[in-house]
Amino acid sequence: MQALNFSVVQTQLFWEDIDANLLHLSNSLDSVDRTDVVVLPEMFTTGFSMRPELFAKTSTEKGLPWMQHLSERLDAAVMGSLMYEKDGKYYNAMAFVSPRKAPQFYYKRHLFSPGEESRHYTAGKEKLVVEYQGWKICPQICYDLRFPVFSRNTENYDLLVYSANWPEKRNFAWQQLLRARAIENQCYVIACNRIGEDGNGVNHIGNSCIVNYMGEEIGFGQEQKIFRFNLDKTSLEEYRKQFPVLEDRDDFILK
Repeated sequence: MQALNFSVVQTQLFWEDIDANLLHLSNSLDSVDRTDVVVLPEMFTTGFSMRPELFAKTSTEKGLPWMQHLSERLDAAVMGSLMYEKDGKYYNAMAFVSPRKAPQFYYKRHLFSPGEESRHYTAGKEKLVVEYQGWKICPQICYDLRFPVFSRNTENYDLLVYSANWPEKRNFAWQQLLRARAIENQCYVIACNRIGEDGNGVNHIGNSCIVNYMGEEIGFGQEQKIFRFNLDKTSLEEYRKQFPVLEDRDDFILK
């Protein structure tokens, strides 16, 4: 398949209220039918909370089955970040759930130390590239956007997907960095950001978007909405053939 239909869920979140968030998202997605991939914002079950000892177990036990049920109902992949507990540790985990297959997880590598995320969560170490319907998709989470070495396209992936809680006060950086990641990695970028004020009084205005491989941005605005669009892989492949900059990329080892 050379084209994929994406549904990007730009929404408010209910602070540390897992049941309310899952109900809200279920209602919001009730009208979605023909889609290939659903993308959710960062920590969609709780908001960007630093209290995983209170909520991670329930987020894992309720959030992941909810994603699996949605995936089966839509016959589509569902991806988004949630508080996740594994082996007694807490992670900000991006789950990629597709029908009738085991979930795949990316654990956020760059924890947001200014917000004390590094004090409460365990950092991941490995990049994940998922193969889905002929596409290679690399999931990342919010603050990862600021670290280009980690996202460098050494796997020839086609698409970077960011699940985010990016605040309004750093919106300019958000827009510039998304463009940069697309240009330097010669790939599509999808960014799903939340809207509204969180429990710490931090405001978010969305500006979820898609950026093509030339850095051209298609913005989605600041309203609560599910944005739907198709991505064409054929045009990406043709562009890479005409302008094969990835062949000149530097070799490095990430520690």
